[in-house]
Amino acid sequence: MWEAHPRGESFLMTFATNLLSWYDTHGRHDLPWQVSGEPYQTWISEIMLQQTQVATVIPYFTCFMDRFPDITALAEADIDQVLHHWSGLGYYARARNLHKAAGIIMSDHEGEFPKELEELMSLPGIGRSTAGAILAQSFGQRHAILDGNVKRVLCRHAMIDGWPGKRETEQRLWTLSESLTPDERVSDYTQAIMDLGATICTRGKPDCQECPVNSDCHSHLSDAVSKYPVPKPRKHLPSRQTKMLLIRNNNGHICLKQRPPTGIWGGLWSLPECDGDAKNWAKQNLGIKIDTQDAQPSFRHTFSHFHLDISVIPATLTRLHGDRIMETEGIVWYNPASNQELGLAAPVKKILRNMI
Repeated sequence: MWEAHPRGESFLMTFATNLLSWYDTHGRHDLPWQVSGEPYQTWISEIMLQQTQVATVIPYFTCFMDRFPDITALAEADIDQVLHHWSGLGYYARARNLHKAAGIIMSDHEGEFPKELEELMSLPGIGRSTAGAILAQSFGQRHAILDGNVKRVLCRHAMIDGWPGKRETEQRLWTLSESLTPDERVSDYTQAIMDLGATICTRGKPDCQECPVNSDCHSHLSDAVSKYPVPKPRKHLPSRQTKMLLIRNNNGHICLKQRPPTGIWGGLWSLPECDGDAKNWAKQNLGIKIDTQDAQPSFRHTFSHFHLDISVIPATLTRLHGDRIMETEGIVWYNPASNQELGLAAPVKKILRNMI
C-alpha cells in the first residue's frame, strides 16, 4: 500500500469502480485499433502513441495498417518502406524497433504474438508499460501500465512529489498503479485510465469538476492540481547549425543520402549535409561537380534536446558533368513527384514538398 492513500481495499475498489462507470459513458470506444482487439494492432497503436497524441496517430495508424496489415507483412517489408510510412511521426527508433521485433516474432515465435510479459519485454522497443497494455487490452491479462497520461493522473491523485522520470518516483508510481489495477475488466480499466489522462486530467487545463475520481484526489482537495506532476528540471536547449545541399540533376531529381542507423533521423534519407565550401565538399564526398546558388533563409527544426538551424543551398550539376555519383551505398537520385517509398527526415520532406 502506498503512503498517500492508506484506506484499504475499499478505496481501491472505489477508484476502479468510479473510473469504469465513467468510461462506460464517456470513454473512447471507437478508436481504430479497438475494433478488432488483435494484439498486432494494439502493439502498433501503443508504439505510435508513445510521445504522440491520439489525433496525430489515427491517420498514421490507418495508413500503416493498410500497408502492413499483419506481422508477416511488416516483417517482410523493406525498412525503407516502414520508415516511409512513419515519416513525420518522429522518434524513428520506434519504427526500426517495430520492424526488428516483427522479424523476431516470425523467426522465434512462429508468427504468434507472445502472451507472456517477459517475452514481450524482450522484444525491441517494448517496455513494461507497453507490454502490460498489450496483454491487458488484447488478452485481458491483469497488468499495470504507466504511460505519460497515467503518470499524470496518479501523481495528482496521490500528490506524489518528485519528477516522474526519476527512478525513485517512477517506482512509487508503479506500486500505486499495481495497487489500483482491478482483477475484472482489466482491458476496459487500462483504456479508461489512459482516457482519463487524455481527456479530463490533461496537462494544461484539467477538468476536475468532471473527473470521476475527484472525491479522493489529494491535489484537487488541496487546490494544488497545477503543482503536479512535478515538472522535469528545465534545461536550456542548445542550438546547432547545418548546411544541406539541394542538388538537382538534369532531370530535376534530388540527391539524397541515407543517414547512419543510429542518431537523429537514423536510417532515414536526407539531403547531404556539408561542411565548409559546398563545391569542394560535393567533389570530395560525392565525386560530382556542382554549381551553387545563394543559401535559402535558414529555418529551425527542434528535437527534444536541441534546436537545429538548417540552411539549404540549392545546387545543380555542372553542364559537362553527368549524374553518376561516387560509387557508394546509401546515395540515390530521388524524384520528388514519384511515389517511391523512402523514409524521409521530416525537414527534408517539408523541403521537397515545397518544390512540387
